[in-house]
Amino acid sequence: MMQWEIVIGLETHAQLRTKSKIFSGASTAFGAAPNVQACAVDIALPGVLPVLNRAAVGCAIRFGLAVGGAIAPRSIFARKNYFYPDLPKGYQISQYETPVISGGSLAIAVGQGEDRYEKTVQLTRAHLEEDAGKSLHEDFHGKSGIDLNRAGTPLLEIVTEPDMRSAAEAVAYAKALHALVQWIGICDGNMQEGSFRCDANVSVRPKGSDKLGTRREIKNLNSFRFMQQAIDYEVKWQIERIEDGGVIEQATVLFDPDSGETRAMRSKEDAQDYRYFPDPDLLPLEISPAWIAEVKSAMPELPAAMKDRFERDYQLSAYDAGALTATLATARYFEDCVAAAGAGSAKLCANWVMGELSARLNAAELDIEATPLSAVRLAGMIRRIADGTISGKIAKEVFDALWAGEAQDADAVIETRGLHQISDAGALEAIIDEVLAANPKSVEEFRAGKEKAFNALVGQLMKATRGRANPQQVNELLKKRLTGE
Repeated sequence: MMQWEIVIGLETHAQLRTKSKIFSGASTAFGAAPNVQACAVDIALPGVLPVLNRAAVGCAIRFGLAVGGAIAPRSIFARKNYFYPDLPKGYQISQYETPVISGGSLAIAVGQGEDRYEKTVQLTRAHLEEDAGKSLHEDFHGKSGIDLNRAGTPLLEIVTEPDMRSAAEAVAYAKALHALVQWIGICDGNMQEGSFRCDANVSVRPKGSDKLGTRREIKNLNSFRFMQQAIDYEVKWQIERIEDGGVIEQATVLFDPDSGETRAMRSKEDAQDYRYFPDPDLLPLEISPAWIAEVKSAMPELPAAMKDRFERDYQLSAYDAGALTATLATARYFEDCVAAAGAGSAKLCANWVMGELSARLNAAELDIEATPLSAVRLAGMIRRIADGTISGKIAKEVFDALWAGEAQDADAVIETRGLHQISDAGALEAIIDEVLAANPKSVEEFRAGKEKAFNALVGQLMKATRGRANPQQVNELLKKRLTGE
């Protein structure tokens, strides 16, 4: 059997976070009634002229700085000509020969545990363009409707080299890019609303070959799960077709989530089919070094730099630092927690943010920005773990109460419920005596060499103190009592 290599490149459309459209003053707010946010420029009335949105260019500069791309001092807008009902002008304003950003790269982590590896995906370009409108085919009594609210919405199209070799790598790249554009504040990343959409160019070739196979482009993948399913299906389909003696024809395909299959939509166009030429209504875009410096001065610390700092300053593992810098909101929450709890509690803060807090947020389907438990309140609980007031087990009870809003701070919960950790040796020894007297069989088994009996006795002690006993002291005092040392 021939072995195959998968080759994948992604084109991602990130909707830029501007209040108005890229060439008009119409609003970009989501959810308005059809066609109420389409002005004369958007619907291509005769005589109108586009005016470039400076904020959209600022977003492109931010992205170029974040990925280490070359920011063109002079770039050109072009007309991409094609006919579609939701494209009023009959062409889309985009960039072709001279994009605003060239090159750059994005580091990704693929897999988990021992199978985890890092890879760098090279970017070809990122260019500014306008979105088209939207065709609506439901609830129109057998007819179609056109909503032009999205027409003219500013997009940054980000194109990779064909660097990815599996669906897992493509998804890892898409997730890393999704996190980055939100981190630097240029896109809200809302995939359900169409703010972040990916097209996957997929081909296969015999292993060892350096010649690219014929690609098929899977359009408008708006979830990471669908991307994984679509690429896996497409790869399987292409390999089976070639092995059965068929030929792959270049095409644009759509993924059907219900069937889990891709289906051809149209033959794939090449650049010449769009008859690109410079837009005569728009001057070349000129970006000065001063403008780049201005944007750079307002950039947040980037994820890779912050990850390195977390490892260095807080002595966190690479895994922990990576998880905590997955989103800017998580990183800020963690740092707020450490600031309130003390730098010496950084590892405790990391464990609680990545553990209990993350689990609760997932269960409640909440983002960390919407958490009912502030970083300062969580830090208050962590301080009481660190100073021995409560044990890690009791802390879960305190966490539950804080999450439910039963009290304003951990101290109030501890006081009200009487959860102070028992660290007094005399009090613990008295409880140990009671537990040993009540469990003679476990005492006998321990002295006969069964280590599990010791754990059973510790469990009984913790039960007797409702988890309030200091675990380390319990272990030391119990062992001393049992062995007589």
